[in-house]
Amino acid sequence: MNIGKKIKSIREAKGMTAKQVISAVDMGAPMYSRIENGVNEPSLTTLEKIGKALGVKLSDFFNSDDNLADVNSYDASIMEKINLLKNLMMKKRKLFFLWWMLW
Repeated sequence: MNIGKKIKSIREAKGMTAKQVISAVDMGAPMYSRIENGVNEPSLTTLEKIGKALGVKLSDFFNSDDNLADVNSYDASIMEKINLLKNLMMKKRKLFFLWWMLW
């Protein structure tokens, strides 16, 4: 399996759209599409960014498909929330965690 197919397979297994990954990676849609379709090969840096957006390790792109059975849309939902928290300003982040601890 080529790397583009593997990326798409992991993304779909996590219930994520290409648009969500593109947004997290800050990449143009045409370039991401070319990577997923196997037209272009991603650089190591790009592959690391895609892995981070998908919540997987770099090595997961080179493992067999058997590991995808443990991934679900709940994992994707958690990753989306984590990414939202990362993008909050520090003051808002502190307020959120204070609220979370009191809840």
